[in-house]
Amino acid sequence: MRNLLIFISKYNAFFLFIIFEVSSLVIFVKYNNFQKATFISSSNEVIGNIYLKADQITDYFKLGITNDSLARENARLRNQLKSSFYVDSSSVKTVTDTIYKQQYTYIAARVINNSFNRRNNYLTINRGSNAGITKGMGVISSSGVVGIVINTGPNLSTVQSLLHENTRISAMLADSNNVGSLIWDNNLDPTKAMLINIMKQVKIKVGMPVVTSGYSLFPEGTMLGHISRLDAKNSSNVTGFEVNLSVNFSNLQYIYVVTNKLAQEQEALEAQEKQ
Repeated sequence: MRNLLIFISKYNAFFLFIIFEVSSLVIFVKYNNFQKATFISSSNEVIGNIYLKADQITDYFKLGITNDSLARENARLRNQLKSSFYVDSSSVKTVTDTIYKQQYTYIAARVINNSFNRRNNYLTINRGSNAGITKGMGVISSSGVVGIVINTGPNLSTVQSLLHENTRISAMLADSNNVGSLIWDNNLDPTKAMLINIMKQVKIKVGMPVVTSGYSLFPEGTMLGHISRLDAKNSSNVTGFEVNLSVNFSNLQYIYVVTNKLAQEQEALEAQEKQ
């Protein structure tokens, strides 16, 4: 306290100047309408800018929550797409009962680890068995196919990326419905893949869209990419068509795990065929 009094007495002239200056400024503004209006306008602008900056900072820290909310909303909307349903038609005498039944549902998740420049690439997502995810489920993004779930824990899952030598997706040309397979060339280019096993008589042009077929884990018509080169060859000297992938694997943030409600039944029936 003594030191504070010494400090004030030492600089009393300065403090008196500040007090008189502020007082005169207040009186000047208070009793002059023009200066008062100008001051209020200026102060409102300054305060408004402060509020704007504070709001921008708050919004920045809320981006994660906002994005998670949007991803869940997108998953809900995908569940309502026509491609997520199949037609179950039964005919009794002259009465036909057609019912749309849901075949695909979607679980939103966030990518927490991702590789795209290795020989074989994987992703880790922040959803696991507690969210209903199991091994073998397909994974997509808003741009197209991402990969296949290979391992799950209670809260996390690992995904074998489309950029993996063992990933093979049943694909077709959207314009002609001719079915083949999409594989990654293992050439360290995360933007290219190859479409193979297409019948030779099919006429293919650069720019034709390539989508998933009805034989894959994914809803038919899910985007894979576009034909970017004809008569390409991979490292194993396999001839096919180069595809420019629709998914940018270098900046994946949010994905959707596809639940095919008929998958287990299909696998069980196909297993009987092999016996």
